[in-house]
Amino acid sequence: MVVIMGKHVVNQGCCGVLFLDKPLGWSSRKAVNAVMRLLRKDGEKRVKAGHAGTLDPLATGMLPVLVGDATRYADTGLSAEKSYRVTFDLSFQSDTLDGEGDITGHFDGAVSRERLELVLANFRGEIEQVPPAFSAIHVDGKRAHEMARKGETVVLKPRQVCINSLHLLAFEYPLVTLEVHCSKGTYIRSLARDIGEALAMGGCVTALRRISTGGWPEVMMVSLDELEEKREACLLPLQQWLRHYQQLSLDGDDVKRFLHGQRIQLKEEVTAHIEKDAVDEVVVNSVDGVMLGTATLKPGMRVMVLHPKKILPSSQHHYLT
Repeated sequence: MVVIMGKHVVNQGCCGVLFLDKPLGWSSRKAVNAVMRLLRKDGEKRVKAGHAGTLDPLATGMLPVLVGDATRYADTGLSAEKSYRVTFDLSFQSDTLDGEGDITGHFDGAVSRERLELVLANFRGEIEQVPPAFSAIHVDGKRAHEMARKGETVVLKPRQVCINSLHLLAFEYPLVTLEVHCSKGTYIRSLARDIGEALAMGGCVTALRRISTGGWPEVMMVSLDELEEKREACLLPLQQWLRHYQQLSLDGDDVKRFLHGQRIQLKEEVTAHIEKDAVDEVVVNSVDGVMLGTATLKPGMRVMVLHPKKILPSSQHHYLT
């Protein structure tokens, strides 16, 4: 990311976030590796990148990929609410709760739309959910899916999740299609399983697509073909990824003090626009618009004090070397 500062140019390297439309059958790691390859320039070091929320290989859709210094803020996506479109089949179930596993049961009969709607009402709001045995959760230091594939018994504790909204998009027995808006940590395969069990049926996921992370709309997604064509033009600035943070600007020696990790007593005019009762973490920029990092604001004896939390190495390189 190149930032223009008057007559000077600050190169913050390849930095930002893109919302990849992850292909079907790809692991999240494979998708990130493809992004790194496409963004790497000849003769330059390998681009650093990571994702903010795993998608199963059989799922498609929004995979936020953070590049360069932006990888320091992956937790913003990991903790965000997410939205999905899912289709599952009530007539059978598999050990993985999706089409990748072995079928464990078939179910006969029929379900009316009215009965389905009544059951769905019980899955809105706060619910307890047991994650799938085939998941990346650690059990005694081992991945649950690794244990499950070896035939070992996997016992996972229920967890509290929130289904903020649950809309029935289509129903033609045995297929149910829902749109789900949920809290972090929600497993859509477990949701399909539990709805099926409440109907005394199966609930095997046949299609799953993430359509939003943290409120970012589906239209923001880019395909690998688009990324190959446009490259860095697909990257959003890191400040946009952190759009919910309040922002403040530093100038002069305060920029270097911040980049050295020193606490700074701020002049009142610097924090006049900040809603101090709602401050958790703020984005810190130079007056030229270059992002320096993030920090917390705490009251001092007479003024607010800025406590550096995360500092961007690219800004340190520019201002301190």
